[in-house]
Amino acid sequence: MKGPVFETILAARLSRRSVLAGTAATLTTTGLAAYARIPTKENSGLPNTFKSIAPQKGDDFVVAEGYRANIVARWGDSLVAGTRDFDTKLMTTSKWLGPEAAADQERRFGTNADAVQFFGLSKGRAGRGLLCVNHEYVNAELMWPRHRGAGMRLVDRKAWMAEHPHAVAFLQAAHGVSVLQIQRDTHRWARDTGGPLNRRITAQTPMEISGPARGHALMRTKGDPAGVRVLGTFANCSAGKTPWGTYLTSEENVDDYFAGGKNFSAPGGNAALADAYRRFSLRENSFYGWEHQDPRFDVAHEPKEALRFGWMVEVDPHDRKSVPRKRTALGRFQHEGANSIVGKTGHVAAYMGDDDKFEYVYKFVTRDRFDPKNPAANRDLLDHGTLYAARFDADGSGVWLPLVYDENGPLNSRAGYANQGDVVIKARAAADLLGATPMDRPEDVEPSPITGRIYVACTKTENRGHTEGKTEWEGRTIDVAANAANPRADNSSGHIIEIAEAGDDATAATFSWNVFLLAGDPRAGTFIVDARELAAANLEGTDTYFAGYANRAELSPLHCPDNLGIDPQGRLWIVTDTDTRDRPNNGCYVVPTSGPQRGLLKQLASGPNGCELSGCEFTPDGRTLFLSVQHPGEGGTLDDPRSHWPDGNGLPARAAIVAVEREDGAPV
Repeated sequence: MKGPVFETILAARLSRRSVLAGTAATLTTTGLAAYARIPTKENSGLPNTFKSIAPQKGDDFVVAEGYRANIVARWGDSLVAGTRDFDTKLMTTSKWLGPEAAADQERRFGTNADAVQFFGLSKGRAGRGLLCVNHEYVNAELMWPRHRGAGMRLVDRKAWMAEHPHAVAFLQAAHGVSVLQIQRDTHRWARDTGGPLNRRITAQTPMEISGPARGHALMRTKGDPAGVRVLGTFANCSAGKTPWGTYLTSEENVDDYFAGGKNFSAPGGNAALADAYRRFSLRENSFYGWEHQDPRFDVAHEPKEALRFGWMVEVDPHDRKSVPRKRTALGRFQHEGANSIVGKTGHVAAYMGDDDKFEYVYKFVTRDRFDPKNPAANRDLLDHGTLYAARFDADGSGVWLPLVYDENGPLNSRAGYANQGDVVIKARAAADLLGATPMDRPEDVEPSPITGRIYVACTKTENRGHTEGKTEWEGRTIDVAANAANPRADNSSGHIIEIAEAGDDATAATFSWNVFLLAGDPRAGTFIVDARELAAANLEGTDTYFAGYANRAELSPLHCPDNLGIDPQGRLWIVTDTDTRDRPNNGCYVVPTSGPQRGLLKQLASGPNGCELSGCEFTPDGRTLFLSVQHPGEGGTLDDPRSHWPDGNGLPARAAIVAVEREDGAPV
């Protein structure tokens, strides 16, 4: 790695208590500077005036006093006039999983809704619009009796698949993206099943491969010998929208869907394929068993198919006949969305996280400028530009490292890169070579259109600091000791980084950064107010920091920040994904990023048992917040449920989209 590690920046490995005792002067100036606040950029954001809800453990969707919520769409709800909503009473048996199940699902809202983006269809106060929602995976154990989900024994899964020959077709139809037209009456948002733009995109929808990897030898398969067209998208996690009005959906844990991974570790195999899979390896047995009914998910049958997934996919929600495009210039990894902002020069920057332990933060800057007056000129902006990986230096500075093929540079043929297609297919390995900083599961990366600051949610990792020095991890040797940008060895609650681009220009090559928030319960462990204290060694997993806010009694507990959002007033919104059962249910939180309330985190909403909340998307007027309730009841089964949300009455749980509004009609 090019950046200095944490221990070399400190004059000594001092404890936090020694800093409190007045020995901060023994730290080097460089070490302290890493935690000095970057200049905040004031905005006219609304203060957090609502009364925060207490952490919840009940099976309900709870909002703060003065707010209301309504369900917009649930898994199985129809998107097309003439198609009935799915009747969950049928789920007591598997008889509904017949030959018509997949076709019906292609006309219904998918399951495990994750990212949400809103596109208005009316001027002024939002009353009509499109919601683009992606669907990450299927909890089969919550859909069918006697199914045990991803942990099901291989012999049992094979037997179940043999008994249900239409299962994979249905599962593939439940993935992908839903584009649903919605409208608001005086009280609530609802689906418009007669809307002409309603659309389902699934794991079988034809898509174009565009950008540097188009036609690459590693993208060519038996079914697509030219390497230009692929069927479907799945494992979709977070997302984003472009300034020209399209939806960017991410492909994340695609490795869970393929079988036969040992083919690439056997001696005498294909060296190019082994190198391509080295940093994004496959399982020997998939989580979901698609290979038992669809041979393209068995890499022994089709060795390159998995390389055609793990990309950002662009969807035009305004054109029902448009073909989605996999924008390979943005790199292949476990994508957590791509949130974009227009830089001072008119070029567009898209920020991305790679959601795995010790992976990287990325940025893509377009070669060409955004033209708001000429939509056609923006159609392929994401095919040409520069992909960067972030290096967070311990003095609070940072560098965007260009992942660019150059025979005279580090990414050359001697290093295994013969062209830019090689670089984007092996983006992780290229970032390794340049010295990017491994982070604690970087998920959503959200630029603020109000202040220009960028926020990086690092969900968690419990593996940092458990070994001394270098260690082998996911195909490379790295140092997993705590460092300035990931200061806790036990980071089971996660943290958020704040970035300021040089010159407040999103296209800049350098930046400043600080720790904005160390998540956890502010009433447990040491509550840190002075940012300089974060530079001390030996931070505990229960130590917390909320951007310097001083009154811990006013703060809500927060664990595992995941998706982020910025409201029209400039406040940062956070939804969580903690899978630790002894913690409260996941929730939705808001925190000002400037002014006297900077760091005052409050909880607005809590989800039902077993779910994570996703989304954080607002209508342009700020009066509606859309959230996804993903996998309610996870941790249970259909036979032994943890949740019956949202229908209650003993019915099976199902994922849904919720609209949250203030009862007085003011901005959320």
